[in-house]
Amino acid sequence: MKDLIEFVAKSIVHNPDAVKVSETEQDGRQVITLEVAPEDKGRIIGKQGRVAEAMRVLLRVAAVKQGKRAALQIL
Repeated sequence: MKDLIEFVAKSIVHNPDAVKVSETEQDGRQVITLEVAPEDKGRIIGKQGRVAEAMRVLLRVAAVKQGKRAALQIL
């Protein structure tokens, strides 16, 4: 799941080298943390948060297929 978010984020941003994705476990679910360059935050969030929400939906679908729960945090 970490690889999925990293792939999508690097495809969207102008500076793919600045994309950092980490994975932790909290309250029985995986929390994926995405960090991008300050100038790329708008691209990751999208208009009215649509891109961020789409990434969260993809993450949830991938997690359900594996029988897990997951959440995405954008720093």
